Amino acid sequence: MLAAAWTDFQLNMWLYLSMPITSGVVGYVTNVIALKMMFHPLEFFGIKPPYLGWQGIVPRKAGKMASIACDTIVPRLVSEREIFSRLDPQRVAAEIEGPIVQLVDQLLEELMTEYEPTLWETLPLSARALIAKRVKNDAPDVVAAVMDDFKTHVDTIFDLKDMVVTTLMRDKSLINKIFLETGKQEFIFIERSGFYFGFVFGIFQMIGWTFFKAQWQLPLFGLLVGYATNVIALQMIFRPQTPMRFLGTTIHGLFFKRQKEVSRDYARLIADEIMTPSNIIESVLKGPYADRVFNMISKHVKKVIDDQSGLARPFVAWTIGTRRYMDMKTTAAHRIVRHLPEATRKIDHYAKEAMSIADTLAGRLEVLPAPEFEGMLRPAFKEDEWILITVGAVLGFLVGVGQLLVFSVLGKAPEPTTPEVQGALDALTPVAQLLSQWPWA
Repeated sequence: MLAAAWTDFQLNMWLYLSMPITSGVVGYVTNVIALKMMFHPLEFFGIKPPYLGWQGIVPRKAGKMASIACDTIVPRLVSEREIFSRLDPQRVAAEIEGPIVQLVDQLLEELMTEYEPTLWETLPLSARALIAKRVKNDAPDVVAAVMDDFKTHVDTIFDLKDMVVTTLMRDKSLINKIFLETGKQEFIFIERSGFYFGFVFGIFQMIGWTFFKAQWQLPLFGLLVGYATNVIALQMIFRPQTPMRFLGTTIHGLFFKRQKEVSRDYARLIADEIMTPSNIIESVLKGPYADRVFNMISKHVKKVIDDQSGLARPFVAWTIGTRRYMDMKTTAAHRIVRHLPEATRKIDHYAKEAMSIADTLAGRLEVLPAPEFEGMLRPAFKEDEWILITVGAVLGFLVGVGQLLVFSVLGKAPEPTTPEVQGALDALTPVAQLLSQWPWA
């Protein structure tokens, strides 16, 4: 038997040697496809409701992933109060004084023209300038007072978790970017390891085919390669969580071996793309506590209007009506709140430096215990890892069937004409058609 097998191997050497190469390619391709399926497409592709189709695991679970990450980050690693406590109200007022002054000029003209055009037109230019000057002089103090209020009541006006989840749900490509950049080395390993592990499996496949040829053997090996290369790669990334000695070698999950580097990349992306000063301010003004924020700002704006009216306040209220006077103050507050996000972009550089979110997060993530570090990124998509593994197994099986057909044509195996094999091929045809149309880009 051994002599016959060796003779057959020599006569068909290139066919046999193609098995490890083919198996390696299968391992590589199935791992690449599995990675693509983790992140693409951003929106559901297929027949809705989703009976047949796919949406990338990460985009589909963006809200859940962001929520899980925030449960780790907030408040253990960084809190709303800590972020705001680093801002100096006087410095913030000084930074945005220019935009606020321009905004005051614009709103003063709009409000007076809208609510009391006749009175405003009859006022001498010097009087108008005096009113504008007094309001603008008070503007920095009002900004500082509002910032003080924000710092005091930050727990009731700002929800950091809601801001992160809302930002990532609005831009699903952003969460892809976070995963792809922080885990770039691990993903490269998954792709390459597919070939290496597939090649090793292919050697066993080659040896087995040399001595024993059956219709089920090649499809079975293809299925095992597609399944095992994904499973092994995922296990090597996340296991073991702590270094272990094995056969004189230290084994450590790749993700945890790079914890410091991953922490720095993750913290930088969170600070640069999500927890930006602009996003924080916009979330404060438009988030779930927007009404409380408006009332807080409105209180200061209305006080300034009343103070600037001074002795003339009863006269102003009489000329335009008490109700319209109150409406004017409310309108002024609404318009200021509407324009604040644009005006406060001037503080981005100072706020980013003062908050120091990237350095804070990186330093604390670096020392996070391994289970919590893994729990920050993996649990949400871990639920669907079985789908990726199954797809890898199916693709490997399809390649195995293809090998069987090729070997049959070349006379190295019985023709796969049994009802069982033919039925399997017919059942897999729709799967192959769907995969050929997949939008991987």
